[in-house]
Amino acid sequence: MPRFLQEPEFTHGSTPRTGVLLINLGTPAAPTAKAVRPYLKQFLSDPRVVEIPRALWWLILNGIILNTRPKKSAAKYATVWSKEGSPLRVHTEKQAKLLAGYLLQAGHPDVQVEWAMRYGQPDVEGALMRLKTRGCTRILVLPLYPQYAASTTASAFDAVAAAAMKIRNLPELRFVRSFHDHPDYIRALGQRIAAHWQQHGVPDKLVMSFHGTPRFSLDRGDPYHCECHKTARLLAEYLSLKPEQYLVTFQSRFGRAEWLQPYTEPSLQKLAREGVKTVDVVCPGFVSDCLETLEEIAMECKAAFLNAGGREFRYVPCLNEEPEFIGALRNITRSHMQDWLAAPTPSPAALAASKACAQAQGAKQ
Repeated sequence: MPRFLQEPEFTHGSTPRTGVLLINLGTPAAPTAKAVRPYLKQFLSDPRVVEIPRALWWLILNGIILNTRPKKSAAKYATVWSKEGSPLRVHTEKQAKLLAGYLLQAGHPDVQVEWAMRYGQPDVEGALMRLKTRGCTRILVLPLYPQYAASTTASAFDAVAAAAMKIRNLPELRFVRSFHDHPDYIRALGQRIAAHWQQHGVPDKLVMSFHGTPRFSLDRGDPYHCECHKTARLLAEYLSLKPEQYLVTFQSRFGRAEWLQPYTEPSLQKLAREGVKTVDVVCPGFVSDCLETLEEIAMECKAAFLNAGGREFRYVPCLNEEPEFIGALRNITRSHMQDWLAAPTPSPAALAASKACAQAQGAKQ
């Protein structure tokens, strides 16, 4: 097998282009045990995701988990799968296409946008090579995780580094570490929730549920916990919420070890038992609806809250393709590519408006 990937054909005199690579976590190809098993194996084999001695974890993973979990996970995926496919894949693809359109409208027609999954398909290596084939000599990597964590953001960078080891003619690379406190991201979240409240009313409590990580990751220096709380604080300030009006929790605990607390489902049950009748749950750490939001939160946690005595549970969808969020992605990418971008090219509509304005000024004189 060749050491390096086949380089795209080089053309002298071609204009260098800039690329943007969006990376999300991943998804199985189908809601079946057969498709879920290789996806889980790749995901759970990542030492960034599971920090257990490799030999011991290999036995647990291959001897127990991969023989029992795929069927259960496939049944959960089946509850959220659409005709278009996996929600995470569908939303990520649409976000990439919309971002390309927003950059084009902003006067950057030479910026190419691709998307990839850290686990599963389309993979990072293939996405990088597609950008190279389209003439990109500079690539900005944007993991779609607002809050940095070693198990997500750093793992996405690992995948880029692994692909780079196979590329002979490397492009210039830049990385977006996180955007947990970016004003446009906070504004997009706030407007999403405000629109939901305008339609349904304000709840007794807003629960902000973030994906959990093992507690030891915080103790070892992972900033994820702090960045989640900063996002929550900024979002609460945007919505003018008092501390007693919202609660930060962590979901998706796996295994027996202690994870970041408080846990989402037990917290919702506690709220119901304390007399809280109406809750809204939003997941600021996810920019696309997926299994963890549509099944774990909107189904499992809803049932837990109602069964514990709650009256109304409302899930606030992720940002998905909201214009405010795509605009935020555009501004985040542009801020990281400032010296890579040529002066914006005015759109035909802008040129026409400018010409009409000039003609009007001439008529006045």
